[in-house]
Amino acid sequence: MKILLASPRGFCAGVDRAIEIVERALERHGPPVYVRHEIVHNRYVVDALRKKGAIFVEEPSEAPAGSQLIFSAHGVSPRVRNEAVAHDHHTIDATCPLVTKVHVEVKRMVEQGYEIIMIGHAGHVEVEGTMGQAPGQMYLVETVEDVQKLQVRNPERLGCVTQTTLSVDDTETVKQSLKERFPKIVLPKRDDICYATQNRQDAVKELVKEANLVLIVGAPASSNSNRLVEVAAKRGIPSYLIQNADAIESIWLEGVSCVGISAGASTPEFLIQQVIERLQTLHEGDVDVQSLLEVDEGMTFKLPAELRD
Repeated sequence: MKILLASPRGFCAGVDRAIEIVERALERHGPPVYVRHEIVHNRYVVDALRKKGAIFVEEPSEAPAGSQLIFSAHGVSPRVRNEAVAHDHHTIDATCPLVTKVHVEVKRMVEQGYEIIMIGHAGHVEVEGTMGQAPGQMYLVETVEDVQKLQVRNPERLGCVTQTTLSVDDTETVKQSLKERFPKIVLPKRDDICYATQNRQDAVKELVKEANLVLIVGAPASSNSNRLVEVAAKRGIPSYLIQNADAIESIWLEGVSCVGISAGASTPEFLIQQVIERLQTLHEGDVDVQSLLEVDEGMTFKLPAELRD
């Protein structure tokens, strides 16, 4: 059996930055350091930081007044920032710079008198943070059907942004539907979907050319991990989202000659290696581990000024 690894896979620059922010804050200020929401959607990452002294909360009010408080990579609304100020917290912003870019675009369009349609998943923490940039002036859609039902105040002054971790293909379909329904809508000049999400989806498309089973290592709450599963499934390949190696069922391997493996942008590499070891144990016979052509994404993001050496 062949195991084919996607490239790129796993951690992106935004996740690397967010984790390093928490670790540096703990080194500089000592525990506890409070983090608003899970810093990234992976329980292994969160548990490791918790052991070092990070405490995860959902609202700034849950942290004692005057605490060190870090905003997660998903971004927050002005309401959350104001609540942190009200509790005299010392805040550090770990929002992914690509999410921040979307927030800036929302504010710019609002200043120009636009209402804004966001393509994204209701309830996702990134969507809540972005929608909160302009409450009362934004609409959320997820599907073409949502677009058809949407009622706006002024179809002549509409802008559009997207959640950064969506399916590239599905988002394009929704954008086309928006353009048909609202011809004057201002669509993103370049996709709000981040480079890491797109690159990982492209890599899965390469995997399925050879693999007849795809395993995506990631958390159920991870939007970009779920989209990777969908990319494979839509091409007719059995695909599963697993949190760890123990989730693999031996029946999945029956008749399989090539297993493709990828991982969401918040998945540490050691989990992928454990999946490989588990497959080697389950398969009776030789296992050949190969990788797609290695891709260096060449992307790094600066730490906040207060944490730089």
